Amino acid sequence: MSGHRSVEIVVRGRVQGVGYRAWTKGVAEARGLSGTVRNRQDGSVEARLAGPEDAVATMIEACRRGPPGARVQDLAVHDLPSPEAPQPPGRGGVQILPTA
Repeated sequence: MSGHRSVEIVVRGRVQGVGYRAWTKGVAEARGLSGTVRNRQDGSVEARLAGPEDAVATMIEACRRGPPGARVQDLAVHDLPSPEAPQPPGRGGVQILPTA
């Protein structure tokens, strides 16, 4: 049985204006992850996702490719402290936040 993992993924390249946030939301939710995704003012996309370790690992690999039209040049992953009361996988989904 897999443990729980929370990560911040920052993706750089041609990742804004190509549907990266909506793609991330759909792919992450299909894997039972919850969290947030947003564009950043520096042109990158930031996703903070939590869920089963194996689902998070496959999501990280998916983010290296991204949706059609995206060109990922760099991907940084940072583990985050687990939330005090994590939502069960599949609950809450992924929220698209305003640009920060």
